[in-house]
Amino acid sequence: MAALLASVRSDDEALDAAQAGAELIDLKEPDAGALGGLSIDNIVHIARQLRARYPVKPISATIGDVPTDALDEIATRVIEVSDAGIDYVKVGVTPGPAARRCLDQLATLPATVVPVFLCDVGTGADEKNAAVDDALVLHAAALRFVGVMFDTSAKDGSTLFDHVSVDTLARWLRLTRERGSMCGIAGALGWAQLEQIRAVAPDVAGFRTALCTDGRRSRLDPQRVAQWVSALHRSGGAVSVGAAAQAGDGGSTARRL
Repeated sequence: MAALLASVRSDDEALDAAQAGAELIDLKEPDAGALGGLSIDNIVHIARQLRARYPVKPISATIGDVPTDALDEIATRVIEVSDAGIDYVKVGVTPGPAARRCLDQLATLPATVVPVFLCDVGTGADEKNAAVDDALVLHAAALRFVGVMFDTSAKDGSTLFDHVSVDTLARWLRLTRERGSMCGIAGALGWAQLEQIRAVAPDVAGFRTALCTDGRRSRLDPQRVAQWVSALHRSGGAVSVGAAAQAGDGGSTARRL
């Protein structure tokens, strides 16, 4: 059973997602990029509103789309977001020369960091164009982050599974778990990827587009959240045609960390 991470941009969306059953509430701004960050004031406000109603609901937030080699900026932003009253700070990590140095720094910061590997970046042809691989995943796992996620950076309609095979992703999740970390996946996931999600069996599956009424920048729909929670909590079997139609993404499109 995978837990559902719902990415939200406002207190209304956060409360709707929590009421609909999302196990993890993730704060980010879809208009600002794949891992676009909300302002610190907004993070504080949303976290306070959510805590008042759901005091033990885990909350994560992104630091924004910061280049992996901007180590000082990353460190500053991680501390700011952590101090805003959330549980987990998500940081995008692009494969390449700076990836290991970034991970090493993240492991030393006084915050609970979840690295997010951006799996649609790089060709693997050389160091400059490096792709996420077993060695990088093992390096992160050895640093014993509370969790590691695998996602995409380009919100162009392609999904995580268009860039990483089920077998490879399952291996990365296993390598992560073997060293004590939880693992999650995201990246334009929709109903067409449900069986692949079940096949790799992440601890957390993250969504934005599939939970919204008309694309990732539109309003989150709590009914879609509830449908996805139900689907992820079932161990198998097809999603009903009615549920998929109500969800409206036509196939295009979290145990606690």
